[in-house]
Amino acid sequence: MELIYTGKTKDVYALEDGNCLLKFKDDVTGENGVFDPGANTVGLQIEGAGKAGLLLTKYFFEKLNALGIPTHYIDADLEAGTMKVKKATPFGQGLEVICRYRAVGSFLRRYGKYAQDGQLLDAFVEVTLKDDDRNDPPITEDALDMLGILSKDEYKVLKELTQKIAGIVKEELAQKGLELYDIKFEFGRIGDDKQIALIDEISGGNMRAYQDGRRVEPLELEELMR
Repeated sequence: MELIYTGKTKDVYALEDGNCLLKFKDDVTGENGVFDPGANTVGLQIEGAGKAGLLLTKYFFEKLNALGIPTHYIDADLEAGTMKVKKATPFGQGLEVICRYRAVGSFLRRYGKYAQDGQLLDAFVEVTLKDDDRNDPPITEDALDMLGILSKDEYKVLKELTQKIAGIVKEELAQKGLELYDIKFEFGRIGDDKQIALIDEISGGNMRAYQDGRRVEPLELEELMR
């Protein structure tokens, strides 16, 4: 097993069978010790966050697989804090795709002249580049196509998958009395046919969930979703 990538919240290992192993860490993104799923730096460590994130990821990915939605998920070992996945090729050097139901975070910071805090949004999808040096800038459909990162046809698939998956997560949270404000996904190409599939994770670390107007932190979210 060879370490091939060290990420903010996970390490990635290459397996001899051609698949990969993700090792979840207790690091979460944020700034100045405050958790923020939209941040591009590790802000703090939360003991148990890695295992909690894996538990939710396992739950959601197995649900998506059962529904026939393409993912890279194969199986997970909760005790070891690892997840076995199919090898995926990223778009360019990596994209993040956000689906927003409320105007918060970076959306509000950018568009605060027109948007109100917490304003309802209709599953608004935006794409950002994974580029820490440039603070993960948003990128348009046209720019993705012109720069050879993602074709317009692929963008349509990406957007449809994003809204469909986010809708599933939103419904699951609603059954527990929780409201999904926004969620961040990653996608890649898998298999010989280069199918677009959800990769990475679905956990409290990449979404904002609220209960009765109060922000639910990642570990609490995992407890509430059991």
